[in-house]
Amino acid sequence: MNSSYRLSFASIALALLFVFTAPIAPAQDRQVFQGRKIAPPNDRLHIQTEQVVRVTTAVPSAQETVAIFGANLYRDNIQPVWVRVENLGDKLLFLTPMGLDDGYYTAREAAQRIRRSDSEDLRSEEFENRGIVRLQLPPHSVQSGYIFSRVDEGTKSFNVDVIGDSSHYMMTFFVPVPGLKLDHYEVDFKNLYPESEQKQVDLAGLLDELESMPCCVRDEKGETRGDPLNLVFVGEGKSMFYALMRAGWDETETIYGGSLFKTAASALSGGTYRYSPVSALYVFGRPQDIAMQRARSSIHERNHLRLWLTPLRHEGKPVWIGQISRDIGVHFTWKTITTHKIDPDVDETREFLVEDLAYAQSLSKFGYVGGVGAAPYDQPRGNLTGDPYFTDGKRVIMWMADQSTNISEIEALDLSAIGGTVIPGQ
Repeated sequence: MNSSYRLSFASIALALLFVFTAPIAPAQDRQVFQGRKIAPPNDRLHIQTEQVVRVTTAVPSAQETVAIFGANLYRDNIQPVWVRVENLGDKLLFLTPMGLDDGYYTAREAAQRIRRSDSEDLRSEEFENRGIVRLQLPPHSVQSGYIFSRVDEGTKSFNVDVIGDSSHYMMTFFVPVPGLKLDHYEVDFKNLYPESEQKQVDLAGLLDELESMPCCVRDEKGETRGDPLNLVFVGEGKSMFYALMRAGWDETETIYGGSLFKTAASALSGGTYRYSPVSALYVFGRPQDIAMQRARSSIHERNHLRLWLTPLRHEGKPVWIGQISRDIGVHFTWKTITTHKIDPDVDETREFLVEDLAYAQSLSKFGYVGGVGAAPYDQPRGNLTGDPYFTDGKRVIMWMADQSTNISEIEALDLSAIGGTVIPGQ
């Protein structure tokens, strides 16, 4: 999901709402309909307040959705998101559901999509009474209910946008949804390195440390080199993780029976399976701490990245090293069912990530440092599955932005003067 907002759209939406929506009396905060609880049956509430607007959200799991609606909405690609919006001010405001999902379903559409027998048919009235009744938020009023979005498993990232006359309140939420067995949930990041091993470094020290780190990932025994470690993040894990999700990257499931079955089914059918597990690659003697992927047309075509937390801290923030590749095909293996064939131009894939995060307004600055070692086009190296790749031998260092940063405000650093290497092309 890209977190950039288009105020021109907000202005148009506001105008349309004034034209097509008749004024209503302040709505009551509805929690029960016909004796059934409407609010999600969990305590995973996420709350943000911006000036005169307070927003509470929750995302029911597939099982919880069945308990609320009496039907498996996830099966039909419907994920209800519970939203409670409080207008604490004196002006009329409007909720714009497109900020949450520009392909959201109306209540009647959601009811129609549910595949049920006639005897168990759910009435549209039930969906409408669980959904957001009106988009208007009169002064000192509350609206609550569900917006019927498309399914995102793992962590659901979305915006809740509230607009008014010359004002706008735009909040981004990242809400865990039970159901997937995600790889990074199993990592104890706080205890990866004892305090005695952690190292604070200035910029020159950071470049020196990065240039001396391993060039490439290894196999489990640490004997064979694989894909190049061609990217570095400087930023808190949460900020980095959310930045990737805003740019459209998905989490990764662990390898177990269920995920292997879904991987095989997607490989045979050409489906996407956005959370497909990846094989373990090793740095610092351990498999990746985080794996993310950006699906394209099918499971055979996607970008993968793996990240490892280093013992370094720069400007008070953790430093991560990682590997990225563009998948253009698959090999079949016994361990993970499939493993991907990579595009040999790994530098292009590295640059794609910089562009991706820049357009997601998540970068404050970037530059390049050595450490990988060059592999010319006519003398490529190979990864652990035998795929060739060529590279200029550089790592990109990306500093995560603490707030949305316009692409024109991102600093492109020439690090050669302090021990790094020049930006490619200069």
